[in-house]
Amino acid sequence: MSLNELQRRRALLRMAALAGAGTGLMAAAPNALAQTSRLPITPEWRETAQRVAQAGVPLEDLSPNAPDSHTVQPGDTLWGISGLFLRNAWRWPELWGMNLQEIRNPHLIYPGQVLLLERMDGRARLRLAGSDGGAPTNTVRLSPRVRSELLDNGAIAAIPLNLIGPFLNEAVVFNGNELDSAPRIVATQEGRVMVSRGETAYVRGDLGGARDFRLFRELVPLRDPITTEVLGYEGRYVGTAQYTRAAETAPVAGRPLLVPATFRVTSTRLEAVVGDRLSPVPQQELVAYVPRAPANPVDGRVVSIYGDGLRGGQNHVVAINRGQRDGMERGHVLALWRTGTLAVDTTSRDKAAMRLPDERHGLLFVFRVFERVSYALILNVQDPVRAGDRFTQP
Repeated sequence: MSLNELQRRRALLRMAALAGAGTGLMAAAPNALAQTSRLPITPEWRETAQRVAQAGVPLEDLSPNAPDSHTVQPGDTLWGISGLFLRNAWRWPELWGMNLQEIRNPHLIYPGQVLLLERMDGRARLRLAGSDGGAPTNTVRLSPRVRSELLDNGAIAAIPLNLIGPFLNEAVVFNGNELDSAPRIVATQEGRVMVSRGETAYVRGDLGGARDFRLFRELVPLRDPITTEVLGYEGRYVGTAQYTRAAETAPVAGRPLLVPATFRVTSTRLEAVVGDRLSPVPQQELVAYVPRAPANPVDGRVVSIYGDGLRGGQNHVVAINRGQRDGMERGHVLALWRTGTLAVDTTSRDKAAMRLPDERHGLLFVFRVFERVSYALILNVQDPVRAGDRFTQP
């Protein structure tokens, strides 16, 4: 194996580990299978699966072009496979429930497995061809000093996690001006105006014992499009930095002066500058992202397009004005609605003015939830999404 290929594989492993830490659903390596098998299955998902497993799915709920079989491919997701067999891809628990006996853990479905669709007595069920249903065993052997792990043929994810992975640490909402008292960059190496990856910055403030930090710039208020109330403050993400040397005091001209702590900038989305604030990198939870509809009716608005965009399309991220206190949860699927346009009844004598009905034109997938705000990925959409656009349960 060439050095370039080895470096590429190691980079892919690091990317998978980063995204997997926040989601728990990236492709599982052999030494991670035990951890993956313990990913949370909520009682609601299990109840749905058990109910469907007993009777199967009505044929009318199948996609019109549902195949008789599908071989799971690297890069497949449960969302995508659901879309092959069912009319609504977010009805993921029902796909699992079709074969509860064989697919005991829905997070452990592997490339190479063949899913067979059986139709009988007006119902449909999905089963695995063969009986082993085990994980692939092929590995890539490197030198004795390098760990060997599966890269792209572990368990498939529920959704395309590469789309939300970068936002798991970047998209953060603060309840108030919490960064006012946070540690801050006070100087840069050799007086540089901006600091890039690998360069040094000097920091003052209480580090609280942490070593790894995120860098943020000014906080932007997120306002409800309807009430204009401030729902939280979005931090403008700059990058990450790592503590390397403690602060101290040094005598200068007979009096002690502070020597700030030393940090190395480890990654940047924007170049860091004096005044940028530091916030500890939080411990990531092992979270299962399973697409499902909210249990209760939802009616809300898009607050903003992440990254200062005026409009968003497929795979863009939006902030919405519903959060934990509104019952929003990670994994909720929401329907986007296009406001009905104004029109005139040209067939009548009075040329009456009308407003056409709202039309559903896309789907959102909620992946980060705060107290009053959530972040969602635009899974698909027909028209550009703007702040103020409406969403409901699907």
